[in-house]
Amino acid sequence: MKTRIKNAFLNQIKTIGLPILALCWVSFFWGTTWIASKEGVKHMPALQLAAIRQFIGGFLYIAFFLWKKTPWPKGKQWKFILILSGLNFVLSNGLSTWGVKYISSGLGAIIGALVPLWVVIISFFRGERLSKLSIIGLIVGFSGICVVFYDHLSDFLLPDFRFGIFISIIATLTWAFGTLYTKKKATSFNPYFGLGLQMFISSILLFAFTGATGTSVSLSAIPAASWWAIGYLVVFGSVLTFIAFIYALQRLPSEISSIYAYVNPIVAVLLGTIIFNESLNPPIVIGGSITLIGLYMVNQSMRKNRA
Repeated sequence: MKTRIKNAFLNQIKTIGLPILALCWVSFFWGTTWIASKEGVKHMPALQLAAIRQFIGGFLYIAFFLWKKTPWPKGKQWKFILILSGLNFVLSNGLSTWGVKYISSGLGAIIGALVPLWVVIISFFRGERLSKLSIIGLIVGFSGICVVFYDHLSDFLLPDFRFGIFISIIATLTWAFGTLYTKKKATSFNPYFGLGLQMFISSILLFAFTGATGTSVSLSAIPAASWWAIGYLVVFGSVLTFIAFIYALQRLPSEISSIYAYVNPIVAVLLGTIIFNESLNPPIVIGGSITLIGLYMVNQSMRKNRA
């Protein structure tokens, strides 16, 4: 009897506890990557940092699956991987990393949380009908962003700030397109191996761009602070947390697994205030909260549509 109870308890932990722990890991550590990126780009070109991070992370994934003798992608699977390399890692990850060079890590994280709003808007222009809840969520979400930016109106006079906001928004748009493309062209190929290939391919493209434009620096010129940031981003941003994310995504209901999207900005804003003394004033707190409420409404609507 004791053995049966023990086995039942262990099974419950395995089926529910570990996925929840994985989700908690994702919710916290993806929030901290905004801080690491902010620290890293203080001392080196942002796109080069993204390239090095993705090169090392992708190499580790590929080396592991080669060791496991995992089959390589075939045929159209390569097209899927190449497109997501460009959308999710060259553009989205590269531009969001570049963006925090000019704006606060907390503001970057709040903008990064807008992806579900763009998914709904893009879907609307592709002919899908919007529910009332989606429309209300969009209005609430963008109202929250307006409140957040109320405190930054004077900053829009600064070209660097405008540029940081612009590329951060483009980063969320490309991730939204990547999300929709993944949904449309779902593949049975190993998601972890595919992720590693996307990272590695995107790093080659980013290295080529920074080399061609002369915006990279020699590895010896990169200070220790940036190398520590890159190491953190590789281990916690590109490897462990992606593994935890896919693990949680495959084992938890979508309404639970999407919680990380609401927690990441909160973690980034709070840590940005503690570490970098970034502003934590009423417009950011109130506007950020309103934005997250809008995102929740949009996500609820998307789940109902799928159902």
